[in-house]
Amino acid sequence: MASSSCFERALVLDSLGRVAEAEAAYLALLRQAPGHAGALNNLGALLNRTGRWRAARLCYEQAARLHPAEVAGHVNLAHLLHREGELEEARRHYEAALRIDADQAEAHQGLANLLEDCGEPEAAALHRGRGWRGRPIAHLPYRGEGSPIRVLLLVSAVGGNIPAKTLLDERMFETFALAAEFFDPALKLPPHDVVVNGIGDADLCRDALARVPAILARSGKRVINDPARVRASGRLETRLRLEGIAGLRLPRMALFARDRLDAKTLQARGFDFPLLLRAPGFHTGRHFVRVEDAGMLGPAVADLPGTEVLAIEFLDAQGADGNFRKYRMMVIDGRLYPLHLAISPEWKVHYFTAAMADEEAHRAEEARFLGGMAEVLGGRAMAALGQVRDRLGLDYAGIDFALGDAGEVLMFEANAAMAVIPPDADPRWDYRRKAADEVLRAARGMISGARRA
Repeated sequence: MASSSCFERALVLDSLGRVAEAEAAYLALLRQAPGHAGALNNLGALLNRTGRWRAARLCYEQAARLHPAEVAGHVNLAHLLHREGELEEARRHYEAALRIDADQAEAHQGLANLLEDCGEPEAAALHRGRGWRGRPIAHLPYRGEGSPIRVLLLVSAVGGNIPAKTLLDERMFETFALAAEFFDPALKLPPHDVVVNGIGDADLCRDALARVPAILARSGKRVINDPARVRASGRLETRLRLEGIAGLRLPRMALFARDRLDAKTLQARGFDFPLLLRAPGFHTGRHFVRVEDAGMLGPAVADLPGTEVLAIEFLDAQGADGNFRKYRMMVIDGRLYPLHLAISPEWKVHYFTAAMADEEAHRAEEARFLGGMAEVLGGRAMAALGQVRDRLGLDYAGIDFALGDAGEVLMFEANAAMAVIPPDADPRWDYRRKAADEVLRAARGMISGARRA
């Protein structure tokens, strides 16, 4: 069969959501034509969608290496590298794409988000305008059979969004993502059955959230994650809202002008060392540091981007074994679901840097949490987490926390900008699949049910 016919067949299978058959067709084509650009990029996208990121990366790297004058490989690889935290290499590929096509929207959008993460807001704004202005809607195609559930997904061009591509299974949903900051009142909204407010970070996305009511007035459909409740979920607002919950320990927290922050000012507000400093609006540990003493304060503040700094009391979650633990639970449609437990010798705990893959005992402890959260956490913590869920009032949110010595919840954060990332194909993660699947099934059921409400 000619390579063009093989590729067309793979595309049809892919568009129908027949993942295994499409994957086999792409692989057959690559055996026949190892450097086929379309097969490399599309197979990479399929692998990416199904959580096989290492294999996807290999495809994208091959596409960018073998076809350096084509945009797709550079952009796809840059997106994946950015997500994995390899910012310099991601930037190199975004810039390579823009040298080929100076108007490539996805490259401008991705580079804007990367520059924002790097603390370069002015440069980010320039690329954001070029990426979104005049084209604020991105279509995520339906890959199933029968009629899809059509979703209007509201996002912020700045970032801080719910990672909705994982939630909105393309075999169930046809999605139109609208960047709220670039919404034109003259624009006709795409046809949709339900609105998902995917804007999750109230500290970063205030402009986008302010524009959402005008969009909703044009829609008239049910909304998942009321934007008014999201607006009230900034770190400081949430800390105030959760005060007084029995069994919940909240850190002292205050926002300061960066150029006026010194040890005397902190101590006057009741802070002691060590403490944590973070630039508002950043996630996954970026621009988030622990300051051990007053001598470290000046250099730490100087390294943070922006004009404001959030000071946070350090809640010591170190266990008797010397490790720090961070639990994540998801709130979906009023219910609590365990998602993961990360265990690390470092105070800044993130699942994918916690070396869980290397420690069988850590995986066994996580498995106990996923299989029996109430027994592991205890009644005091479960009652406190139920109160957190109720006060947030969000349809979709996450709660990151640790347990104190007396069984109390040590609160780290609770908001909508939390990712649900299914485990990859490595059999070491088999114990995690049921929990992730239950969260995703609940979220998809909530969205599909909203169409009928």
